[in-house]
Amino acid sequence: MTLPTLDNLGKGPFFLMAGSCAIESNDLAFEIAEKIDGITKSMGIPYIFKGSYRKANRTKIDSFTGIGDIKALEILQAVGKHYSLPTVTDIHESAEAAMAAAYVDVLQIPAFLCRQTDLLAAAAQTGKAVNIKKGQFMSGTSMRFAVEKVLHENPEAVVYLTDRGNSFGYGDLVVDYRNLPEMSAMNVPVIMDCTHSLQRPNQTTGVTGGQPALIETIAKAAIAVGADGIFIETHPNPSVAKSDGANMLPLDQLEGLLEKLLRVREAIV
Repeated sequence: MTLPTLDNLGKGPFFLMAGSCAIESNDLAFEIAEKIDGITKSMGIPYIFKGSYRKANRTKIDSFTGIGDIKALEILQAVGKHYSLPTVTDIHESAEAAMAAAYVDVLQIPAFLCRQTDLLAAAAQTGKAVNIKKGQFMSGTSMRFAVEKVLHENPEAVVYLTDRGNSFGYGDLVVDYRNLPEMSAMNVPVIMDCTHSLQRPNQTTGVTGGQPALIETIAKAAIAVGADGIFIETHPNPSVAKSDGANMLPLDQLEGLLEKLLRVREAIV
């Protein structure tokens, strides 16, 4: 399996980082991976399977956090081996880096934690690729310091930067597409998170809302601006997803969306 980099992407298709928000079960992970693997292979789109082994950033005390760290990580590892796919998962504390790195190919730094020096250093020290999500409170330009922290620990590290919108008031996000070229100038692949950027956090219900009808809009604009990759959380039935169902793309809509995005990509390269 080969991770997408600026060197091997060239003028070809964008790459896709996608899966359910959280690892809910072995069967669901394999169902999602099989569907997306088939679609992306037929389209020539490099694919990284995504799943969070644990959800640490939850609104309420009784919100779903996971099925058990090692159990979920073993599912991620099994998916990767079965389909020969690279895999990505979030880490939240420095001590988790080495544990997760034993099972996945890319360690993801959540947006709220993108300034945590020890966490970035721990991820880099594993030798795995590092995907840093841009904080909702950060500009694209300011993310160069996060990249520098990773490369300081491991100058050979593969680093990705992912935009997921900026805070707009207390309960909404807005995408500033200036962030994509600003981050591309750091000579790293830049990804647009098309689902989390449509979240409506901090709702009084204690459940984060979303606007999944706008996923296609966000994705098309990102490709047009020059994003190297697209991040999408997807589920066969988002209404019953255990985490972030309000902003997920129904799995049966993914293929049609990717077809449109390929046409946008072909028009600009």
